[in-house]
Amino acid sequence: MPPERVSFIIVPENSPAPADGGSASPAASTASSRARLLAAIALVTGGFGIGITEFVTMGLLPQIAEGLAVSIPQAGHTISAYAVGVVVGAPLIALGAARLPRRAVLITLMLLFAGGNALTAIAPTYATMMGARFLAGLPHGGFFGLAALVAISMAPKGQGGRAVGTVMLGIPIAMVVGVPSGTWIGQELGWRVAFWACTAIGLLTALLVRLWVPHTAGDRDNSWRTELSAFRNLQFWITVLVGAVGFGGFFAMYSYIAPTVTEVTGMGQRWVPIFLLVYGIVSIIGTSGGGRLADWSVLRTLVLTGVGSMVSLLAFWQTQQWLIPALITLVVVGLSSSAWVIALNLRLIQVAGRARTLGAAMIHSSLNTANALGAWLGGLVITLGYGYQAPSLVGAALSFAGLILLALSLLVHRRSQAV
Repeated sequence: MPPERVSFIIVPENSPAPADGGSASPAASTASSRARLLAAIALVTGGFGIGITEFVTMGLLPQIAEGLAVSIPQAGHTISAYAVGVVVGAPLIALGAARLPRRAVLITLMLLFAGGNALTAIAPTYATMMGARFLAGLPHGGFFGLAALVAISMAPKGQGGRAVGTVMLGIPIAMVVGVPSGTWIGQELGWRVAFWACTAIGLLTALLVRLWVPHTAGDRDNSWRTELSAFRNLQFWITVLVGAVGFGGFFAMYSYIAPTVTEVTGMGQRWVPIFLLVYGIVSIIGTSGGGRLADWSVLRTLVLTGVGSMVSLLAFWQTQQWLIPALITLVVVGLSSSAWVIALNLRLIQVAGRARTLGAAMIHSSLNTANALGAWLGGLVITLGYGYQAPSLVGAALSFAGLILLALSLLVHRRSQAV
């Protein structure tokens, strides 16, 4: 399997695709560095808020369960509800918003995001909480996809990839700063306060986008038929399944990290934000390293980091009983899983072909299917009485299943190269 070169075709809006890729729109040449910086801050702020609302729930499961008078596994289903919202919303928004002005759509998505979090904060019952989390998840994939297109349109020639990477900084920053802080705030002031904070970030982002992101016209040359052509690609579907199943292993473990720390490791709840902080820091390192590895070979990076994820989750199944070994193993889980996600992003863009908008959105559908699947299976084994160690073992099994699907993808890849 020779190392494959990663090629991206950045298509300026309302203009033909460049032959060599990497070009930004003509408007980028007139955009000052200050204008690009302000727009990036606005978009990263939105990603920061999305990152908090997606992951803070996992650190506050005991508090949410107590507040809604349900079990922790039942509270874990709210994680799945958010993920289902992402899965449903990402492709629908990508198809429906392709021809609309980008800034207006981004503002609308952030207002929807803020509304979903506000409803989460006031949810009086478990059923309303489930509905609110679904609503909050709908804008997730669409926001990141459209934000990437706006960033590319403003970037200097040859820097479209850097622009997309900048937009994605919101999630790792949230993992390092926002999620541990939100977990601590939720523990000290009540879990609803954490979601009010997400609401405020959503409203702030809508304002910043309105002030700092320039008007960008929709892609009038795009067609929903062109985007849907990806669905006829077998390799595209296999790659989506690799993410949906393989990354479910991480979510099976991480969704129940709070009770694992308190019930299995035997530490107080104040240690939960520390575990989240450790994962957030190593995820930044893993994201950077994953990008470098993927430049060498996307497929080999998927294999190596997929095996690393499976082995480290299997190890965490045992080491979570002791503080230092648990933290060390969590570092390995974080490095391998975050690098794996970067490689999967690149692979899905590769196999999507001209359906770039849908391909960019479907990565979020894939990973949040993993979120829903992992959280559900992790909660199931807890409900069946296997304890809080069991989700890590389920995670290792899901990672192994993802590797099986990846092997199928490699087989299809080899056959296509031989034709």
